This record gives sequence, structure tokens and C-alpha cells, in this order.
Amino acid sequence: MISELIFRFLAGGVVVSLFAMLGGALRPKSFAGLFAAAPSVALATLSLTVLKKGKPYAAIEAQSMILGAIAFFAYASLVCRMLMRGKLHVVAASTVALLVWLICAMGLRLILVG
Repeated sequence: MISELIFRFLAGGVVVSLFAMLGGALRPKSFAGLFAAAPSVALATLSLTVLKKGKPYAAIEAQSMILGAIAFFAYASLVCRMLMRGKLHVVAASTVALLVWLICAMGLRLILVG
């Protein structure tokens, strides 16, 4: 248990640091947070999954992450569009788009995975 926690700490720290350096090198600087967070956490999680449950299980998890990212892109695009037009309040736009994310994620899963 302690060795797993140490591995999580080290793997997460190394991967987050690498992505933070990549984000810091890019312009605009707003990419730094994007590259420091989600990809690094996903990679650390997948590496632990490979070690604990094997490659086939990790492949299923990676596929789920990809489908979730595609659905999140739809969510973020919709929220951005609704807020830029200024017709909806932030909470209303987020709530509506959350339903779109759920439909996209579940729809993609049904279509692509079965």
C-alpha cells in the first residue's frame, strides 16, 4: 500500500511537471494549466491501471477517457457559444451543456463500444 502511494506521488509529480514545462513553453500562457492538469492525471492513472489490472483493462479505461474528452469538447464549445452570445446565465448554460455532455458521452459509448 505504501509503495503504491509513493509510486502515485512520483508518477503524478513527474508527469505533471513535464506537462507544466510543455505548457510553459507554449504561447499563450493559458495553455500551461491545460497541459499541466488533465493529460498528466490521465497518464498517471493509466500507468497505475496497467500495473494493477493489466493492459487490456487499461485500454478500456483509455477508450473511456477519449470518449469523455470528445464529449467534453462538445460541452465546452456549447457553453462558450451560449455565453458569448450573452443570452443565458452561466449556471443555465452550464446545466444545459451538461445534459449535452451526458448525451454525447453515452451516445458515443453506445455507438463505438456497443
